[in-house]
Amino acid sequence: MGALLHFLVIEPLLSSPPINQLLATGGVLFFLQSFATVVFGIEFKNLGVAMPSLLIGEISLPWSRIAAALTALIAMFLLWLFLKKTYIGTAIRAISQDRAIMPLMGVDASRIYLTTSAIGGGLAGLGACLLVLQYDVHPAIGLSFGPLTFMVCVLGGLGNMLGGFIAAFIFAQLINVGGYIWATEWGYVMAFGFFIIMMFVRPQGILGAKS
Repeated sequence: MGALLHFLVIEPLLSSPPINQLLATGGVLFFLQSFATVVFGIEFKNLGVAMPSLLIGEISLPWSRIAAALTALIAMFLLWLFLKKTYIGTAIRAISQDRAIMPLMGVDASRIYLTTSAIGGGLAGLGACLLVLQYDVHPAIGLSFGPLTFMVCVLGGLGNMLGGFIAAFIFAQLINVGGYIWATEWGYVMAFGFFIIMMFVRPQGILGAKS
C-alpha cells in the first residue's frame, strides 16, 4: 500500500514544492478515515485477544506492551542496519540530503523513492498491528497519534533515528509520570510543554545539525 500510495499520489508531486506533498498525503489520510467510517462504522472495535501480564513486584506489565516494545526495537535495529550497511540504504540517506545531484551519480531516484515509500508503508502497518493489541480501534484512531509522532520526529532531528528514539523515550516518560501523578491528560500537557520549550532552546532537534 505504501508503494501504491507513491504511484498514485507522491510520484506526480515530486517536482512540486514539499508543501503540496504534505497536503496531498493529508488528504489521503482523511479519505481513508472516511472510507473506514463508511465500511466499518464509528463503533470502537477490539480484536478480543487477552494477553496475560508479567508481575515484577507490585508492577504489572502487560505482555502486549512488552511484545510491542521488543518488536519495535527489533524493527528499528533492522532499519538502521538497512540504512547503514546496504547500497539502497546509503542511497536513501544521500538522496535525502541532495536530491538534485544523486541522479548524476548514477542513482535511480525513482527506484529509491518507491523503495522508501514501501518501507514507510510497511513500518506504518507494523505499528498498527502492535497498536491493535493494546487499544480499541476506530476510524479516527490515527489522528490520536499524529501530533505525538510529529513531535518525536521534530524533536529528535528530522532524519536522525537515534534522536527520534531518544525523543520518543522522553515523551513516554513525561506522559507516564504525569499520568501517574495527576492524570493522563496532564501527562500530554507536560509533553507538549516540553516540546515547545525545546523548540526555543534547540530548534534543530536533539541530534539534528544546525542549518
